[in-house]
Amino acid sequence: MQDIFVSNLSERINSWIEAFPDSEIVTDILNVTDYPNSAQLEADGTVFWLHINEEEPAWLSNMVSNIIKQFESAKVVVLANAPNQAGCFSALSAGAVGYAHAYSSAAMLSEIKTVIGHGGLWLGQELLQRLIETSTKLVGNQPAYVDSLLAQLTSREREVALEVAKGLSNKEVARVLNITDRTVKAHLAATFERLGAKDRLQLALMLNTR
Repeated sequence: MQDIFVSNLSERINSWIEAFPDSEIVTDILNVTDYPNSAQLEADGTVFWLHINEEEPAWLSNMVSNIIKQFESAKVVVLANAPNQAGCFSALSAGAVGYAHAYSSAAMLSEIKTVIGHGGLWLGQELLQRLIETSTKLVGNQPAYVDSLLAQLTSREREVALEVAKGLSNKEVARVLNITDRTVKAHLAATFERLGAKDRLQLALMLNTR
């Protein structure tokens, strides 16, 4: 999938380049319509990384909607200089599949693309934790069902999954379990594959008991 950054910046931020060396940057979505390979972009699917500063939620919603209308198979991730809850909800409501800080590390950007590529959503850690806390209070599974899911995992995968289901970040899980971030990421990837979870929120809902 091609990566296109929509930004008023004249050049890509270093982490953007490091994560996606072959990506492009445009100042306006209309410029993409005239892109030489626009038809191919639509056929292959494209990730549009929409960079915003402090634009109003209504403007953000319109931008996301316009991108999706012009490129139906596209995925939109909003990169905000100052992430906030209102902006995140506006972006997701309009059809974006991710919301993150504009200066996220290259490793995180790559992880975001992996998650959304598998059909998941990517949210900021603080908002994700709030959603998990709220959702798990409203929705619960029978203990036997949760036990059957956990039985499919190794002992370490179970430990990681249960901590992630609380809303903890990879670094926080690593600290709690006294393992490395890389180990947490590997166990989490294996857990997603075994249980068919698309993202951290879905995993939390799957493992929540009544």
